Amino acid sequence: MTAVSPDAGRIWTAARGPLLIGVIILFAAVVITLMRGSGEGGSLDPRSYQPEGSHAVARLLEQNGVRVELTDNASSVDGATLFVPQPNLIDPQRLADLSRRASSTVLLAPAGGVGRVEIETRQPGCPLADRAGAATTGGFVYEGDQRCYDSTLVRTGTVTTIGSGAIFTNRSLDEEGNAALALSLLGQHERLVWFLPSAADRSVQKSFTDLIPDGWKFGALQLGIAAVLIALWRARRLGRVVPEPLPVVVRAAETVEGRARLYRRSHAASHAASVLRQATRDRLTPLLGLPAGEDPSVEIAVRTSRSASDVRTLLYSQEPVDDRGLVALAAELDALEDEVRKA
Repeated sequence: MTAVSPDAGRIWTAARGPLLIGVIILFAAVVITLMRGSGEGGSLDPRSYQPEGSHAVARLLEQNGVRVELTDNASSVDGATLFVPQPNLIDPQRLADLSRRASSTVLLAPAGGVGRVEIETRQPGCPLADRAGAATTGGFVYEGDQRCYDSTLVRTGTVTTIGSGAIFTNRSLDEEGNAALALSLLGQHERLVWFLPSAADRSVQKSFTDLIPDGWKFGALQLGIAAVLIALWRARRLGRVVPEPLPVVVRAAETVEGRARLYRRSHAASHAASVLRQATRDRLTPLLGLPAGEDPSVEIAVRTSRSASDVRTLLYSQEPVDDRGLVALAAELDALEDEVRKA
């Protein structure tokens, strides 16, 4: 049989194609992630000019004498209106503490709604929002002391809950009475704390996979698909083993000498001694009519002048030996085998 092991050149030739594909996919995923994360601010961010951003409402509040403070820790909310666009990312206990300290609180789509409706133009239906009139509301429906816009905006004490953030976005601020409703909710005091939670707050409520950007997840999916396709491509059957005639005939004596040299080079005299003892037992057991694996010491002692304990020591001793001891052991084993055969 011929065994061929691939060298470094062959391995590189076979692997460079898949590696190149993987690098290209990874680079594309990084570019997509960076493009998604480019620009200042995001959804309902007062710095963002994007349609889903809230720069317009923040500017409108400032023009009406409200100081807008964007923060990611909300350490000081006393005497201010607290606006939390992402309350589900904050520890509930901390959020409750901030709401108690703030003069008023506006929560956008927190967990705990009793239903969900379409986002569309709705009439206020309550004194709380009569001045604003019709507005673009919907999303989650809540229970509360004061209910407006079909219960998509409710107020209990100083906490106002709204089921959708459409009225705060640049895209919808100038529609219907959205601007008036946004000003009435966020402009209740001269100071507005716009709380966008930091990574520390998000880690309380979100798992590790939730914190991974969608671009990275998409890139990982592409890499997984590419890895499966490459595995299917490279998993070719090698076929059955083909026997081949040896180019030369090696004599048994040379094989024995070669193995002996290997034992000597590795200083494995004790291992060689165990091999010699096992070989002697294997030859003597059938000669004495004993089943394979049985101790032949007693039967050998009966047929020879040796004691059973001496024979057992000679055949089973585990004491380490050196090269000289190995030669002496081989001679003793040969003598024992000759005695048994002549008995």
